[in-house]
Amino acid sequence: MKKYIIIIISLLLLGGLIVFINYRNKSTSDSNPDQLLREADEILSAAEAANQDDSADIPALAEIDHETDTPPFPGMSRSRITNEWITAETAATRPIAIIVPNSRTASQFGLSRAAILYECNVEGSMTRLMAIWEDWNNLEKIGNIRSTRDYFVYWAFEWDAFFIHFGGPFYADDILNKDGTDNIDCLRYNGAYFRDTAKNTVDNAFTNTQSILNALDFFGYPINYRPGITDEPHFSFAAPGEPNDLNQYPNAINADTIDMSSTYPVTNCYFNFNSETGLYERFQHLSGESDGPHLDLLTSEQLTFKNVIVQYTYFEQRDQQGYLAFQCHDTTRGGWFFTNGKGIRINWQKTGDYEPTRYFDDTGNEIEFNTGKTMILIVQDGDSFIVDGRRVS
Repeated sequence: MKKYIIIIISLLLLGGLIVFINYRNKSTSDSNPDQLLREADEILSAAEAANQDDSADIPALAEIDHETDTPPFPGMSRSRITNEWITAETAATRPIAIIVPNSRTASQFGLSRAAILYECNVEGSMTRLMAIWEDWNNLEKIGNIRSTRDYFVYWAFEWDAFFIHFGGPFYADDILNKDGTDNIDCLRYNGAYFRDTAKNTVDNAFTNTQSILNALDFFGYPINYRPGITDEPHFSFAAPGEPNDLNQYPNAINADTIDMSSTYPVTNCYFNFNSETGLYERFQHLSGESDGPHLDLLTSEQLTFKNVIVQYTYFEQRDQQGYLAFQCHDTTRGGWFFTNGKGIRINWQKTGDYEPTRYFDDTGNEIEFNTGKTMILIVQDGDSFIVDGRRVS
């Protein structure tokens, strides 16, 4: 946001410079050219000082009113992922998708800046996360990065994201090697990551903006969205200033607490609705540990979401090691949508690799997400969870 303020200040100063020079040229026939140049240099120096003043009172992105119809700064547009106002550069740049572990030893940095967060079981009832960052400029440390499972790749496809991971089982080889999969495997290119201080020596691989740019150059991937790959927007969003409170649904249930511990028995995550912020706050208690907020170790912020999706998915166990397969393409499965302290039953459809997952209410209308971040919880068919003390499935 700062660069827009700088541009405005510079244009105003330069405009004043032009008016000043024209006035001097017209009002005096013996103007001193050297004096004019010195005065012009003073004006331009003032613009440069404004550019370098880090203490200027410039509103942060979090302070922008995203419910207004008018862009807060010239050139901004609505995000296809969150519906928030974003810069033209961010709107054109493809997002990144990174596989992040969710074990006790995981060192999770930068997750609070992710626009979308997926959670899904892997072997041993442990969950793994996939975070989608839309604005990945100026990220100093994100991760840590771990191995993928093939089903995560299909969900990354629908965002046209660069898929960043640290290897994975052979089940994922076919989809990772498919033409069009812009796959950044840290095992293939060590410039895509770096080692840094972490909870242990296994979960210590991270990346940042420069490392990702290095990888894009190494693999030759285009940085901007590829035409025809993904549609825009991805979700259907409620109109600015008219949030979806789900009151239009007679069967909507109250949902102040969403307890997923029976579906994720190792991490035992749950969400509490904060009526003051209008966001769901994420908590989890890993086996042998007490309850606590799920924190971003980079910022110490708790993970929060405006929208929470529970997506029931057909699954199979592949082998004796417990590797799973999830059916990412489907038209017959159900789930739940939670926002603003309420929830409704939904159905979802994904009809192609790069097609978005669409979510519909019981009458067949596409649901309207609210502006903000979304948590997508992939749940095995047949599981149930608890909402405000009531078990639902």
